[in-house]
This record gives sequence, C-alpha cells and structure tokens, in this order.
Amino acid sequence: MTPQDPNNNNNPPKDPEDKKRSINDITNELLEQLKDGPNDYFMALPMDESFEPTDSKKDPSKDVIEHIKSFHIKPKEVKTYLDRFVINQMEAKKALAIAICDHYNFVKEAINTQPAGHYIKQNILMIGPTGVGKTYLIKRIAELIGVPFIKSDATKFTETGYQGGDVEDLVRQLYKKANNNIDLAEHGIIYLDEVDKITGTQSAQHKDVSGRGVQSNLLKIMEDTDVVIRPPWDIQGQIKQMMGTKKADPDEKETINTKNILFIMSGAFNNLGDIIKKRLDGASIGFERKSNKKNTEDHDAYLKKLRTQDLVHFGLEPEFAGRLPVRVTLNQLNPTDLYEILIKSEGSILEQYILSFKRFNIELAFNDEALHAIAQLAHEEHIGARALPSTLEKIFRDFKFELPSTNVHYIFATKSLINDPIRALNNYLKSEKKQLKIDIQLAIDEKKTQHNQTIDSTKLMAQCLHPNTKGKITETIDAFFYESNHVNSH
Repeated sequence: MTPQDPNNNNNPPKDPEDKKRSINDITNELLEQLKDGPNDYFMALPMDESFEPTDSKKDPSKDVIEHIKSFHIKPKEVKTYLDRFVINQMEAKKALAIAICDHYNFVKEAINTQPAGHYIKQNILMIGPTGVGKTYLIKRIAELIGVPFIKSDATKFTETGYQGGDVEDLVRQLYKKANNNIDLAEHGIIYLDEVDKITGTQSAQHKDVSGRGVQSNLLKIMEDTDVVIRPPWDIQGQIKQMMGTKKADPDEKETINTKNILFIMSGAFNNLGDIIKKRLDGASIGFERKSNKKNTEDHDAYLKKLRTQDLVHFGLEPEFAGRLPVRVTLNQLNPTDLYEILIKSEGSILEQYILSFKRFNIELAFNDEALHAIAQLAHEEHIGARALPSTLEKIFRDFKFELPSTNVHYIFATKSLINDPIRALNNYLKSEKKQLKIDIQLAIDEKKTQHNQTIDSTKLMAQCLHPNTKGKITETIDAFFYESNHVNSH
C-alpha cells in the first residue's frame, strides 16, 4: 500500500491540465469576474489574440459611420421630425436644427476630406425650466442622426475628481455607449444637464469642490483633446499594463479625440431673466417693483435677449460661455401646451395610460374637457410636462386598483371624473351596468356635438351594449358617425 502525504489525506489527485494554465488564462478568468461585478469602468479589450468577443455579428457602428459620411439632412427636416415629439418651442427647434446640421456637415467633410477646414464647433447651451423638453429634444436628435448619446448631471463632477466624478468620464461613457468603438464615440453627443449648478456663485461655499474648477476641466474636453480610454485607477488597465501584450498593435488607439464630439449643456438658470432685465432697463429687482409676480411671457422675452455678459454675471466663466456659441431658450409651458402634448405628441403619456387600462381589458376614453382639466392640474405643479404622468397616476390610481377585479370594461372620463375621481369610482362600483350606459351616452353626445348632428342614438346604444362590442365601443361610435357623415354628404 502506497503511503499518502499526511497533509493531503482527503484531497483527490490534481488534474495535470491545471498545471498547464498560463498566467494569461488566469488573468482572463479574473477579467470575466470583473465583468460580472459592479465595475463602472469595465471595457472588454482582449488580453491577447486568443481572447475574442463571442459575438461575431456585423458591427452596426460601421453603418453609423457610413451614415455620417453621407449626411444630407436639412434643418427643416430636423425640425419637422422634432415636431412629432415636442410641442411648441419653435425657435428652440429651429436653432437646434441649424446647429446640428452645421456640425455634422463639418464632420462629414472632416471624414471624407482630411484635413478639414477651420471650424468653430457649434456647442449648444439650452436654457429653460424643468419639463419643457430639453432632454427629449436632444435624445430625439441623436436618434435621428444615429450617433451615440449620453446624458449626465453636472453636479456629480468635482474639480479634483476624488470627491466626485472626473469630467473625462463623460467621454469614456460615450465610448461604452458606442459599443467600445472609438471612431463612433468620436462623433457622438454629450449632454450635460444642470450646468447652472456649477457656476462660481452657486459653489462659493465649497472650497475644493469648485464649480469654476469643473468649468475649467470641461473646457479641455469641449474643444480638441485626447482622453485615455482607461483612467489610471481602472483595474483592467492596471492588469493589462502589468501583463503586457504578446503582440503590440501599432494601429490600436488608446485615446478618444473630442474634436468632433458635440457638447450640449442645459440648465434652468433661475433668475437669469432678472439679470437681463436689470441690464436692459436698469429696473430695481424686488420689492421696489409694484408687482412681485413674474410674468411668464415677459420672462421668456427677456431670455431671448441674452448676451454672454449675462451668463458671466450669473456665474459662468467667460471662456466657458464662449465655448457655447449656440444659445437656445425654451419657453415655459402653459395649460394649452400641456393639452397639446397629451393629444398630439408621438408616444404621449395619454396613449400609454389608455394602453395600460387595455391590458386589464378596460377601454378608457376621454372627452375634450377632461383633457383640458388634466392639463390644468398638471400646470399647477410647475414642473412642465413632467407633471402629466404624476397627475394621471393620482387621478386613476384607485381605478386601476379596483376596476380590474370587476366587470367594468369601459370608462368615459369627463371633467367631473378628473375633478372628483373618488366619487366617480364609487359610481362604477355601485352599479356597473348603469354607469356603462351613462358613459356610452356621454360618448355619443360628445360626438353629436362635434359633428353638429341630432340623431336617434337608440340603435347605436344597443350596438355598443352588445357583448361583441366589448373593448371596441369607441371604435363603434366613431364608425357610426363616420358613416352618418358620409351618407349626409351625398
């Protein structure tokens, strides 16, 4: 009997293959573990030729580059596209359309005929209160052009980087969004919100975490600089540096150039209108004025007369403001704007709400007065279009909770339902059939008013109450009046 090592009584003999594992295999294993972990700066670059991505499909980023090379979109086409999603803000959409087309026409020229001519990049500053469509506009533009787009918040960055983010991380995030394609990332869009919070006046109470310092750091990447893909603290970068590579690829880029990246900044810039007003008419601000209430139209009008000196007075560094030559002001939204967002905007929250009830087999319809009432309630929240989802949720929360467990399958929302949803809900719970007839009659009367017709609706009522019409009451009523109008016109 062969004696066993006393230190390995219960251990099975080791697989000889384990000894053949190279240090590179172990490193690759470690990288896979890092990939599954919460490492914000993970970027899957091969350690050597044997480490290849598993996805062998065609890289879609190449198609995007080709699309940029043949960029031919006109400013009016950009605005027409934006009109589908954002209501009002006509001047803002016009200015954005021109700036976007100017920028990508230059990029196309730079790619096709290097070196390109002299060009001052059309970086954009968007000024307007929350909920007026700033982010939505830029997101849709990026989708139209087909380039990678990232959005971040200026308040999370610091001058030194150790107490917050480093502004160069914005470029690295864009690289990740571009599926680690450097060429594509170098033609993307970086959108930084709340830049009004990094002004010198806003950050005066902080000594090291300086808004002015963040502005200075942003200046470096807004023009023409190279940002290393891996920051010094990136674990993968450190491992790769220690391990080295078997074959150095002289064509492999380790930096991202920011020359052709479009930077768009935005913020509410509260009280900027007062600064402009004081410059224009020398008026005293505050209690010396007869009225303390701000007139929205006057405020928007003053913002349209914005000058660089006003931004500097607000707290932006002159060099920083100068790197944002395109200034776009967005108007505050009134109840009419919010109403039009509900009925006209593509992908409206109203459509989402109707669909959410449909998933419970409940048909939801609105009359015009109800929609205006919703818009008015949302406007009173003073957060623009962002108030529409919360307003609808507050009104219909109990409806969504109670009615899916009943036989109610049709709701016709009126102004009275919007203003007193609890009372309206009790009517549905008290008598489902009675409320169904009431709602159908209200829907028919609404159509009569719209079409200026006086017809006997008995037959239509019976048709809507038929079981086969369940889930299609609105469609049935619309079809009835369409046919009626067609007959009368002949």
